[in-house]
Parts: sequence; structure tokens; C-alpha cells
Amino acid sequence: MFKLPTKLMILAALAISFLTISCKESTIENEVVDTNFSIEFEKYELENGLDVVLHQDKSDPIVSLAIQYGVGSNREKTGRTGFAHLFEHMLFQESENVPQDQFFKKIQDAGGTLNGGTWKDGTIYYEIVPNNALETIMWLESDRMGFLINTVTESAFYNQQEVVQNEKRQRVDNNPYGHTGWVIDKNMYPEGHPYNWQVIGELVDLQNATIDDVKEFYNKYYGPNNATLVLAGDFEKVDAKALIEKYFGEIKRREEVAPLEPQPVTIAESKRLYHEDNFATTPQLNMVWPTLQQYEDDAYALDFLAEILSSGKKAPLYKVLVKEKDLTSRTTAYNNSQELAGAFHIVITANNGKNLNDVEAAIMEAFTMFEKDGVTDRDVERIKAGLETSFYNGISSVLGKSFQLAIYNNFAGDPGFIETDIENIKKVTKEDVMRVYNKYIKDMPFIMTSFVPKGKLELVADNSEKAPVVEEEIKENVAKTVEDSKEEIAKTPSNFDRSVEPGQGVSPKLNIPGSWTSTLDNGMKIYGMEQNEIPTVNFSLVIEGGHLLDDINNNGVANLMTDIMMEGTVNKTPAELEEEIEMLGADINMYTTNESIVIRGNTLVRNLDKTIALIEEILLQPRWDEEEFARIKTRTINEIKRSDADPSTVAGRVYNKLLYGKDHIFSYPTVGTVASVEAITIDHLKDFYAKNFSPSISKFHIVGKINKDKTLASLSNLNKNWAAKEVTIPEFPIENNREKASLYFVDIPDAKQSVINIGYISMPRTSKDFYPAEVMNYKLGGSFSGNVNLILREEKGYTYGARTNFSGSKIPGTFTASSSVRTNTTGESVQIFKDQIEKYKEGISEEDLEFTKNALVKSNARRFETQRSLLGMLQEMSTYNLPSNYIEGEESTINNMTLEQHKQLANTYLDESKMAYVIVGDAATQFAQFKDMGFDEVKLMDKEGEEVKLDDVKM
Repeated sequence: MFKLPTKLMILAALAISFLTISCKESTIENEVVDTNFSIEFEKYELENGLDVVLHQDKSDPIVSLAIQYGVGSNREKTGRTGFAHLFEHMLFQESENVPQDQFFKKIQDAGGTLNGGTWKDGTIYYEIVPNNALETIMWLESDRMGFLINTVTESAFYNQQEVVQNEKRQRVDNNPYGHTGWVIDKNMYPEGHPYNWQVIGELVDLQNATIDDVKEFYNKYYGPNNATLVLAGDFEKVDAKALIEKYFGEIKRREEVAPLEPQPVTIAESKRLYHEDNFATTPQLNMVWPTLQQYEDDAYALDFLAEILSSGKKAPLYKVLVKEKDLTSRTTAYNNSQELAGAFHIVITANNGKNLNDVEAAIMEAFTMFEKDGVTDRDVERIKAGLETSFYNGISSVLGKSFQLAIYNNFAGDPGFIETDIENIKKVTKEDVMRVYNKYIKDMPFIMTSFVPKGKLELVADNSEKAPVVEEEIKENVAKTVEDSKEEIAKTPSNFDRSVEPGQGVSPKLNIPGSWTSTLDNGMKIYGMEQNEIPTVNFSLVIEGGHLLDDINNNGVANLMTDIMMEGTVNKTPAELEEEIEMLGADINMYTTNESIVIRGNTLVRNLDKTIALIEEILLQPRWDEEEFARIKTRTINEIKRSDADPSTVAGRVYNKLLYGKDHIFSYPTVGTVASVEAITIDHLKDFYAKNFSPSISKFHIVGKINKDKTLASLSNLNKNWAAKEVTIPEFPIENNREKASLYFVDIPDAKQSVINIGYISMPRTSKDFYPAEVMNYKLGGSFSGNVNLILREEKGYTYGARTNFSGSKIPGTFTASSSVRTNTTGESVQIFKDQIEKYKEGISEEDLEFTKNALVKSNARRFETQRSLLGMLQEMSTYNLPSNYIEGEESTINNMTLEQHKQLANTYLDESKMAYVIVGDAATQFAQFKDMGFDEVKLMDKEGEEVKLDDVKM
């Protein structure tokens, strides 16, 4: 389940001429007249108090249903924390007319996707399905709103308690700086304040929760009179209203839930706390000031203040902490105004070995610089410039529109509050920014946390007290058997037979959007697709090679290339380039993959020519700024060191090294190693650029409100000025020569979870069997309803999720089974993976094959909705030389698959007896058991994938 912020990051367009909001509420209609873009909605209320908001969008044959309840962790009590989030999990289990674990499966079987999220101020659930399944999601959502609580059993409740505890271990306990939020909130908000605890809850509260607690929570907060239903997408209003009335109208009101009044806090004096973090390798400082609740004038100005202080090369925090003092590579500030209160955060993850006293002093020095230099009109306009593009990106999908309408309705009482939101953003001035700085930040008390690596107390800021962080002790797993009552579940009366699942009718036909291709005179291939819903374009320029072009003995050059090339041009300083991009409201980023260097961009159609001109300048006139290069190296080295504390990163690094072997570049991380990055000079980068950047190995992809002729005209200068050269991309030997099952254990002492990666080298994406194998894998672990997830998460409660997948490109990839499991279930979880892979080769049922076909074929209705998804489709076509209708071929593969073919694929590409089993966790408690589990070899490894002697590890 995902976690949402209180206020979605959907920022409004500042150029109001590009936006129309039409709102129909009962018989009252308000409209801001415009011609270019509109978001129309109708709002009404059912007799039981359910707010309903409808938004029609017939661009794609899909619908989104979102239901937001007015309950988050802010409705909990001390000693009963984590309930809102725990209950969110419970709603995916079963209801009176939907059997156990069928909620996910039925949505996937319809070709849909779903999830839910809880945050401090709310809980939301959503489904996106092809439009023929509209009634299905009405049936499902209404059943858990009105017909659920009788089905909450002891065993199901215990299982989800375990799942949520594993989510906490994964997101908090096993992560660097994971306890920071807990320390801040416990000291910012007084006991009993709704923000005093974390959304995930206290471990002891989760363990002590009872079914009676859950029923009380449900009856109080999960009524229709405390919810907003938003339906968006391709539907007919008359039909939709009838279905909403049928399925939701009869659900009875529950307890009245009075709105919470804002509860902003003040603190009398600063509090300074520290924690020795088992997973941190570099220190981190947080400074947090109390502010105020959302939608207030000061909240908007505080958002601007955070950007001006921290974002970009002209920001005071950047100038002092990064450029002048080399204390960090990144400065972060943000204001988090929520429903009841707010807080202004500065977060600095220091460079390796830096003292947090120096970081604190530098922050104060940056404040002095800010007070002296002040805020300019251009600072304010720079921030506003990007809001229009951000707004359109936020509503590019029916789900984005659903979220926006639901949240505005719940927190502002009006789905059309966006109009007011826009005006509030537009009217922020430089004087407002200085005013809120003086009111909330300057000389005001704050909460400060120093999180430092274990044994590095000398890095803690002075006068800090030890934070009372409670860390879970690793204990032996004791299986708990929970017996459910044998009594038949009582059925809640209904006006119709809800046990009958509604039919879905005919699925939408596959309708692949048209695309076009062209080749420039310099050899660069162009792929385009017109999509006219919003006035933006998304594009990518992919230069083949990437990490493949790295020298094994000088690894990391390709990665540094994509950092240095964004640091100015011959004619623009790094700050000037950054500002030009921002003033266009554009986003340009550059990154390195295993097989390519990619420039990604997103901009308004009217600014495309100027954006492409900047791309050309970045590409053809690199600045080679020595000062920036030194900072980039420092940042990269610190990121590598920090990654050593992340069990998932360590697992992936060791896994790749063991599978690909020392002679293949993929066994070395794209980012490089500390030693290799330290040895790289700017001349290495210049040489890489001179040899490997060419249009002859490049492809440009573009999707948006633009046609072929306009695109080619925008690229004319790049065509003329970028000359082709011959580039040879090296080939590396690769084969699956594994002949035994090997267990490799990497020790991270006191880890609360174990990361598991199991697999071996498989086949490239270009293999004729690759896509059939993906289809074959779907029921094993390709989705939430995969066998491994249903056992490890839903049955056992050992993990937050378990998956299996095939990866591959032009180069053979891997088959991988993976999960993060509770530490004391490590051995059993590995055995479950091993057993399930072996069992899967016996074949699946006709029902499971039909489920796979439905889920994969019907989901194509959702495949073409956003510009970004279409851009991915173009990149797939260009990378593998696929025809524009390649998805038709995929559908044919799915529809024609037989049980025999499925079984044959499983037996060909799944062999658990020859896989590498990589475990990253606490060796002291978990390693020894594997010697008796039938593996051909069991080895202890270090974080670099080298074998270590047992004597070197504390057991």
C-alpha cells in the first residue's frame, strides 16, 4: 500500500488562460470561461451523506474510482496508533460477498490495477479498470464500505498485523535515518496531539491491537457520511449515477464525524537530539520549525521560501553548504502544511565524516546570506514558471484527476477549490516570503536531530540528548496458530443479491495510437506520437552505449558524464543554464543506464523550440567545469558510501557480480566504486564524449500535442550541427554456466529484515521466448496475486511483498525472485521460494491460465493513457526494432498460450537447483541454518561480493 502526502503535489497553472474549471453542484453552476482546457465535474450527495464527484473523460476506454475517507492517523489515540493504516490493509482481505484474497484478483482479472494509501489526514482507495468493468468496481468498493466488518476474522487480522509490521521494518527499521520522523514528531507535537505519532504506528500498538478495536474504528470512521467518491473516465452519467445509487445508496450512515479543528503548535525552546543509526554511513542533520495548517496564505509563502533557500545553485543553502564549505552534495528544504498543523524542514545529509556542528553553523550562515540578499521578483517568478507544467502532468491521467478532486473536496469542501488554490499561489510576493521567514524561522526555536553512524558520536551536534528510539530485538520465529470461529458469517441485509458478481460485457478493443518515424540527415532516428489532451510534450534522446562503454578498470565514467553535462555550457554557467530551464517551466534531466545515456525532457508545447535549443547546447557545447566536476565526484563517492548501508542496494550489487562474473561490465555498478571514481579525471570524460556521442547511435522520441512536421522543424538545428561518427559498442561474454544451488550470505548486523534475491542468467529481451516467459511467470510472481506473494505475504505475513520476474535487453538478463522478509523467517522464506519455483514446473490450472490471459490482455486498455506511458512504448519500439503494432503480437502470444506451452516454458527457464541464492541480513542469527538446508555450497560474502572467512564475522 502506498503512502500519500496530505496535499498532492499537483500545483496549479499560473497562466490561468490555459485552465477552465466547470463545476456543477446540484443545480448551481459556476464556470470560469476559457477555450483551451477544461476540467468539468459534477458534485452531488446521496441521502446517506456520501459525497459523489463525477468527471467524464472519454480520451481512453478506462474509468477510475477513488474513495477517500476522512480518517488518517490523526484520528487515532495514544496507545492505539497505526489503526488507520492497519485498517486500510484489512479492507483488501474479504467482505461478505467477496471471498478472501479475491479483491486484488478480481480487479486484475478485469485488466485493472488498484491500491490504497494512508497518511496523517486521510485514507484513499482506488481502482483503474477498462470501462466495461465499471459495475464490478462499484460492487467491490461498496461491499467493503458497507458489508465488511462481519468478515474480520482473528486469522486475517493477525496476518495483516504481521504484514504491516514488516512494512514498518522495511520502510523504517531497516533504512538509514528511518526513525527520523518519529524523533521529530515526538518532540514537535505534545502528547495527545494527532501528529505526535507516525502513520505506521508503534510496533507495540500494532501487536496489541484487537478485533474489537478494529470494529470500533470501522463503525466510527468508515461510513458513507465520512467519504468522498470520485468517478473519472469514460462513462455515461445517467448509467453511473444509477449504479452509484444501487451499490452505495443503501449503505447506512454511521457515526457522525466532526471535522478536526486546526491545531498548530509552538515550542518554547529548541530541542536537540541524536541517534546512532545502524544503517547510516554518513551523518544527517534535520532542523524543523513549527508552522501552520494548509491553505493559509502563509503556507503558500512558506512553500516559496523553502524553494528559494534550498533549490538551485543560487540558493543560499547550496552556496554555503555545497559550494563554499563542501559539507554536502545536496540541500533540501520544504514546508509541510497539513490539515491540522505544519512544519518547515531543512534536511542535510552530510558528506562522509563531516561534523554536524559545522553543518548547523553553515545553515545559520546561509540564513544570514538570505537576510542580506533578500528575495527578488525573478526568484518568485522562477518558482511560478514550473507550476503550469506540473499542473498538467498531475492531471494527465484519470487517476490524477480523481485524487485532485477527492482531496480538494475533503480538505477544502469543494472539488473546484483549485481555482482558489491557483489564485493563492499567484499572489505570493517577495515581501510575503521575507515576512514568513521572519515570522516562523528567524531566531525561532526548532527541533534538531543528529543521526550518525554507529560509533561516530563525535559527529553529533553539540548539546544533543540521546533520542529514546526503540529498536526491535531479533527473536526466534514462533509460529502462531489462530483459530477462527466456526459460525457462519452473518449477512447484512441488502435490497438485492450482492453475492452475484455483476457481468462486465465486452472488453474495449485494442486501439494502438498511431505513430510516425523519420531519420535525420545525420543518422538520428526519430519516433513520434501525437497526443492532444494536454498542451505539453514529453521527449527522450537515447544515446546507445552507456555503462557498456565503461572501461572495467576505470568504471563510472559514463555515469559522471551525465552529471557534468548538466553543469552549464560554453556560454552558460551552471546557474544560468539551470535558471533558463526553470523559466521555461521545463524539466530536463540526464542519466546513465547499463546500455544507454538518456536525456529526458518535459515542457509546454509553446516552449518546445527553446527547450530543444537548450538540449542542443547541452549536447554540443559542454562546459567541462572543473569546480563542478570536483563536487560531482565528491557527491558520487558519498552516495556510494551511503549505499553500503542499504541492504537492497548491497543485495543487487552482490547478485549482479555473482551472476555476470568479473569479466562482464554488468557485474560492476554503473555508478562506479569509491576507488574507481576517485581515479577518474575530467580528461577521461572528455575522451568518452569525443569517442561515444554520435547521432548515428541515437534515437529521439517525442509524445504530445505536436505533429511530425513541427517536431522535425524543432530538430533542424540539431540535425545540422551534430555530425555523425563511428562508435563501436563492445560485447562482453555472458552465459548461464551455473550447475548448482549456491547460498551466498552477506552480513548486516542487527538487520530487522533479510533481503532475498534468487536467480540466474536467463535470456535477452530479443529472444523469441522472452515475452512468452513473462506471461508464464505472471502467476508465479508477476503480480500481487502471484503464488509467492500470496504465500509469503497473505498467508504467512512474513513480508510486505514478494515477486518474480524476467529482465533482459539486447543482452541476456536474469530470472529473479525477490523479497524482504522478517529476519526470523529468513530460512523458511528461502525454502518457500525454492519449493514454489519447483512446484510451478508441474503446471498451473486452467483457471490460473485464464486469469493470466485476462489480466494481461485486458490491461492494455490502460496502456496508452499518459504521455509518459506512450513515450515508453516508443522507446521499446526503437530499442528492439519492433513494429508499431507489436502489442498486437503480444496479445496473440497471450491468447494462444496453452497449458502445455506454459509448463514447457517453466521447465525450460526455471531451475531452482542451479540458482544463486543471495541473502543480505543478520548473519549472527540467520547464517548457520543454511548449512543444513540442502544447498550445494554455502558461503559468507562481504558487501562487494567477495568470500570472507567465518572468523572475520561476529557470530
